[in-house]
Amino acid sequence: MKTPLDQACLAEPLTCDGAMGTQLIQRGMSPGECGMRWNAERPDDIRAVHQDYRDAGCRLIITNSFGGTRSMLERHGEGGHTAEWNRLAAKIAADAAGPDGWVLGDVGPFGDFLEPMGETTTEELEAIFREQIEALAAGGADAILVETMSDPAELTVGVKTARQVTDLPVVATYAFQDSGGEFRTMMGTTVADAIRAACDAGASIVGSNCGTDLSLENYLKLGEQIVAAAGDIPTILQPNAGAPRNADGGVVYDATPEDMAELARKLRELGIHIIGGCCGTSPAHLAAMARV
Repeated sequence: MKTPLDQACLAEPLTCDGAMGTQLIQRGMSPGECGMRWNAERPDDIRAVHQDYRDAGCRLIITNSFGGTRSMLERHGEGGHTAEWNRLAAKIAADAAGPDGWVLGDVGPFGDFLEPMGETTTEELEAIFREQIEALAAGGADAILVETMSDPAELTVGVKTARQVTDLPVVATYAFQDSGGEFRTMMGTTVADAIRAACDAGASIVGSNCGTDLSLENYLKLGEQIVAAAGDIPTILQPNAGAPRNADGGVVYDATPEDMAELARKLRELGIHIIGGCCGTSPAHLAAMARV
C-alpha cells in the first residue's frame, strides 16, 4: 500500500513536476483553448507530458485539471464534461506516476469571488469544488491539490470540501507577489496569515506555487516565511523559472535548469519538503532540480 504523501514527504525530499500549459502549447494548443478537452481528445499528449516529468525524476504528478471546475469549463461551453474530464485527468496522470509516484488532483481557482466581493455563496462554491474533487478521487488521485489561491476564504472552502468528500491528503498553495518588500496574495493576505488559514482549514501540506514577478531570490525569502508559518505541517514550494519578461511577442522565463537546481538545493536546506516548478519550468529544469 502506498504511503500517504504527507507522511512520505517527511521521510525523504520529494520532487513535484513543472508547468503543463507551456508544454501543451509546444504541442499545438492555442492560447485560450480549453486544455481540459485534451484529456478526452488528445490523451497521449497529456500522458507524454506527465511521462517526461516522471522520467525527469518527479515523484509527484499533477493532473491536467487546473481549470476543471464546472464554473471554469462553462466559459468554454463544456460544463457538462466536468466529471468525465476530471476522472480522465487523474487516470492519465496515474499511468505516468506509477506505483512509487503520487497523483495530485489539481483544483484551481473557480474563476470568481465569494460574497460579499462576488455573488457566489460558500454553499455554491462547496458544490463546485465537490464535483471536481469527487471526480479526481474516482479517477485515482492520491492527494488533492488546491492551488494558486489568492483568497484564504476560497482556499478554506476547497480544503474543507476535500476533507469532507475524501480521505486523501490535501495540499494547499497560494500565489504570492512582492508588495514593497513583503509577500502578499492578490487579496492582500500576508504569508503568515495565509498559511495559518490553510493549516486551520485542515491542509496536510502547505505552501506556494507561482508568484507575480518573483525573482529566484524572492522565492528563497518566501520559502523562509512559509517554513516559519507552517510549524510542524509539511511544506511545498513550486517556483516559476524566475520573473517573466516580454520578448519576441511572448513571455520568456530566463532561469536555466542550473539556476533552478541551485534554488532547489537552497530551498531544501531551508526545510521545504516538496519542491517543484510552475510557470516557465520544463522537464529539463525539473531533472536538474531532482538531481540535487
